[in-house]
Amino acid sequence: MMEQVSNPINKKRRIAVDAMGGDFAPQATVEGAYFASLGLSEVEIILVGKKDLIEREIEKTCPGFMPRIVDASEEIKMDESPALSVRRKKKSSIVLGVNLLKDKEADALVSCGNTGALVCASTVYLGLIQQVERPGIGLVVPTLKGPSFMIDVGANIDPKPIHLMQYALMAEVYSKKVLDKKSPSIGLLNIGEEETKGPEFLRETALLLRESCPGFIGNIEPKDIFLGKCDCIVSDGLAGNIALKVTEGFAEAVGHFMASEVKKDILGLIGFLLLKRSLKRFSKIMDYSEYGGAPLLGVNGVVIIGHGRSNAKAVKNAIRVAVRELERDVNHQIQERINV
Repeated sequence: MMEQVSNPINKKRRIAVDAMGGDFAPQATVEGAYFASLGLSEVEIILVGKKDLIEREIEKTCPGFMPRIVDASEEIKMDESPALSVRRKKKSSIVLGVNLLKDKEADALVSCGNTGALVCASTVYLGLIQQVERPGIGLVVPTLKGPSFMIDVGANIDPKPIHLMQYALMAEVYSKKVLDKKSPSIGLLNIGEEETKGPEFLRETALLLRESCPGFIGNIEPKDIFLGKCDCIVSDGLAGNIALKVTEGFAEAVGHFMASEVKKDILGLIGFLLLKRSLKRFSKIMDYSEYGGAPLLGVNGVVIIGHGRSNAKAVKNAIRVAVRELERDVNHQIQERINV
């Protein structure tokens, strides 16, 4: 049984932030951490990265901000091999950040850096929750019926049915404890709703889910993800990641198409002005920065993965996600659910 760590209400949550992770680091990571510290009085920020760059950014954008800084002389780039970089760059911000968790010097880690390296380092140094076989990256997605939780979106591209079943159990816990869904429904992402559709491992997964998850409703198709057909969407990492990136690309393309079309005539411009407020609300719903980051579930620690293009707002909200996961004691709840 995993040991439950006592965390009194007045104890500060120590959130380590990979200051070098992401396309806009260290500016976005430092600013995001600063904004989070202003809005969350119970949080203590630990910035992990190149100390001179972090201090220069603090002086430039948020003087007076006094986080703890852990100097990391190395950096894992986005295009580096995850396993090799984790093994060779022990003084990188990702490896040092994960080790802060391992050594109980931090309660959670937020990184917008190399996802593969973060998953690899977390698995190697933190280990997995007892009986969990593979970690999975979860993601809160907006739907017509409120937020749903999707797992996996990139950690495990060649899963076995048992891995997907465990993802379903972890998603069920996350949906209950963090998204406040009382009895989450669970769908399996496939190419069709019929039980005979899809590869053999998905058909086997469906059988396991029927036995283990009372909320399982069967297969769902990619077109159902944003319709809110279920509260939890279980997917292999390859299909989940493709679905996520196709959605991001489509949303970006639609934005460009609309901006281009409204400029073509006066009626288009008038229509845009009339719809401007509604479009802003829609944009906020679809904006990944509103949701902050994706929890890496299954590892023995709270790790939040931010988008590589995260701005300060996204980093701030990723820290909020980490705090919420700690407050709801998600890992302990997952341990209990897996052991049932």
